[in-house]
Amino acid sequence: MTEQVQKRIEDLLSQNDLFLFMKGTPDFPMCGFSARAVAILKETGVTFGSFNVLEDAEIREGIKAFGNWPTIPQLYFKKELIGGSDIMMEMYQAGELQTLIKQ
Repeated sequence: MTEQVQKRIEDLLSQNDLFLFMKGTPDFPMCGFSARAVAILKETGVTFGSFNVLEDAEIREGIKAFGNWPTIPQLYFKKELIGGSDIMMEMYQAGELQTLIKQ
């Protein structure tokens, strides 16, 4: 990953405490995992930023290296990787995600 891509990712993460790199948009997710991630976040009622990795190959590959996480979607809270939709679901069901994002 180039310095330029890393800076772009860091700039994106600065836009919101809660940020989702996903395939598609919150209104039109382009894969089931991204749809589930958006549904979980909408259920919490929290505001979040997002980026459609399908529109930018550099960010799509760069975010995998940035978080050392091979799949998308990826949820970040205060610039730290939380995980993908499976981890989000586990945390949501346990009440951990709600507790984390209300900090």
